[in-house]
Amino acid sequence: MTQHPAPWFKTKAPQLALLFMTLIWGGTFLIVQYGLNYSSPLFFVGCRFAAASIAVGLLYFRHLKGIRLKDVIAGACIGATIAAGYSTQTIGLQTISSSESAFLTALYVPLVPVLLWLIFRKSPNLMTWVGVILAFIGLIMLTGNGLGQLNFNFGQTITMLGSIAIALEIILISFFSNKVDLAKVTVLQLGFASIICFAMMPIVGEHAPNEFSWILVAITVGLGLASAFIQMVMNWAQRFVDPAQAAIIYAGEPVWAGIFGRIAGERLPFIALLGGALVVFAVIISQLKPKFLKSKAVSKDLS
Repeated sequence: MTQHPAPWFKTKAPQLALLFMTLIWGGTFLIVQYGLNYSSPLFFVGCRFAAASIAVGLLYFRHLKGIRLKDVIAGACIGATIAAGYSTQTIGLQTISSSESAFLTALYVPLVPVLLWLIFRKSPNLMTWVGVILAFIGLIMLTGNGLGQLNFNFGQTITMLGSIAIALEIILISFFSNKVDLAKVTVLQLGFASIICFAMMPIVGEHAPNEFSWILVAITVGLGLASAFIQMVMNWAQRFVDPAQAAIIYAGEPVWAGIFGRIAGERLPFIALLGGALVVFAVIISQLKPKFLKSKAVSKDLS
């Protein structure tokens, strides 16, 4: 009996899922910025991830028995980076546009191999360094600074710090992936992210909103569900998609954010748009592995 090949949309389902995920991810920046009209940043992020952890917990309820200490440690470590990444990003959205925030956040992709080099001494390849240099030039253009003067405002600076935290999140997920139960850790990391944000509120002088708002409830629940969806799609799809290909797909996230921001009336200067495009290009370049680099690596292994 002749076997017919599977339809292309089935064989490419993980890639298509990641593409759809980047569309939703890109749209969250504008929604977060709107939600900050009703809440302080840390309370907002705490509610967002509380909703996400409840949603994922209900979905994985049967898999949550027998949580081990290593699951808790992994969840706490990853949750801390999620809290740091998203809270700084949310604080930054108070003073910069959603489009600019998305492009600055995308810097986490070329930062991952650089941090791997600094932490684990894993040497990045040539294209990674090319990507880092292009991302830095794009960053200068995006933030409106000249080459002779680097003067980042508070929103830009704290968003860039958030991109470092998100890069660390990706590194920790890879580090723990083969050592823990994925379903348990997904719930734990979202829960810890929420708890850490709430715990940080009195330290930084934040308070819960004085008035109850159904709009805030709707936004945080909606973003929580979106965060749960994004997390589950990433965990599932990256089992089948090469990390380099996944990173290139993720480069579409700031593009979608820029499109949504444009529709909403945001107008970045032309030089800033070029800078944002260069950051996306740098993300793609940083993940490429030309044939001459592969052959060089093979010959090094054989020698």
